[in-house]
Amino acid sequence: MKTFDLVIIGGGMVGLALAASLAQQPLTIAVVESFPPTIPTERLTNRVSALNLASQEFLTELEVWQAICALRATAYDQMQVWEKDSFAQIQFDTAGLGVAQLGHIVENHLIRYALWQKVAEQKNVEFITALPQNIGITESNAVLSLNNGQMLSAKLVVGADGANSWLRKQADMPLIFRDYGHSALVCNVETAEPHTHCARQIFAADSILAFLPLHQENLCSIVWSLPPEQADELQHCDEDEFNKRLSVAFDNKLGFCRLVGERNVVKLTARYARDFARPRIALIGDAAHTIHPLAGLGVNLGFQDARCLSQEISKNLAQGVDLGEYRYLRYYERSRKTEAVKMFIAMQGLKDLFNGANPLKKLIRGIGLSATNKMTLIKEQLIKQAMGI
Repeated sequence: MKTFDLVIIGGGMVGLALAASLAQQPLTIAVVESFPPTIPTERLTNRVSALNLASQEFLTELEVWQAICALRATAYDQMQVWEKDSFAQIQFDTAGLGVAQLGHIVENHLIRYALWQKVAEQKNVEFITALPQNIGITESNAVLSLNNGQMLSAKLVVGADGANSWLRKQADMPLIFRDYGHSALVCNVETAEPHTHCARQIFAADSILAFLPLHQENLCSIVWSLPPEQADELQHCDEDEFNKRLSVAFDNKLGFCRLVGERNVVKLTARYARDFARPRIALIGDAAHTIHPLAGLGVNLGFQDARCLSQEISKNLAQGVDLGEYRYLRYYERSRKTEAVKMFIAMQGLKDLFNGANPLKKLIRGIGLSATNKMTLIKEQLIKQAMGI
């Protein structure tokens, strides 16, 4: 049996960020992951994240931000949000914020690859290519069995294994969830007009469509939140038909749109683990919570989970206490549950605000957004919260 201080189940973006943030700590770490990343190519993928400035700062601290930018990262310095068939709209930019951009759009696999390369250099980390099978919790440690026959012992096991977390299920942690009644269609598109480094989002009665700028001036990643049957139809319809319907849905804001690559559909469900920690166990990222992608903020929430847990582990090591005892995980749990609830409420409120085509509701939305658009201080506060500053 191999003994570690910390075992991280899941070598995705958030799990790797936790491992990287503990590079200088006197502890032994195992990262259990069944699918190591592939070497990036010039071929675009259609799963991207909108990294805010707080995440950029964290990744800079981890000394991977420069590597990510060298692979492919697109800064955006404007945001436009509007409602279809309405005068409701609001625009954000960097004016008055003292920053050069609002955030960056980056393909998920590039973030993961840069983090993996960094963690691979750490002397205190061992990668184990396997799947977990069973876990047992004792007063002094957690014992994990893997499908390659190995047994691992650790003071703390962290679940960074995604929305369908194996660890969360094994620990029988209750899950609160809500079906949004939508699926997200994601793909890349080429637009007739340049995106000008602006992130755009349009709300319709039954859909939300986001265009996120990519590294080429006429290339965008889209996230189209739709009722499941519509998402399925648009995924499989003729490409010319898809292009026409997408261009119309986006109010021809960037001219005619043309599909580039494949279309994927993901079911949208809000999830919130009743517990983020138990004795010898902690959850981070999508294992603890998933939110609606309409603001592209999910991974930012996960990175701050990793940052907070890393700080708590480092503090506990400095104090010489058992980092896996539940009482020393309580601050992490309270802090991150509070932030996750805030984000859930904000995302649900925004979705509900634009839901439905009632004329009176549309009028109120139009007046409210137009008024907010003219209130500089309120706009600055809203965008600062989204940026994590």
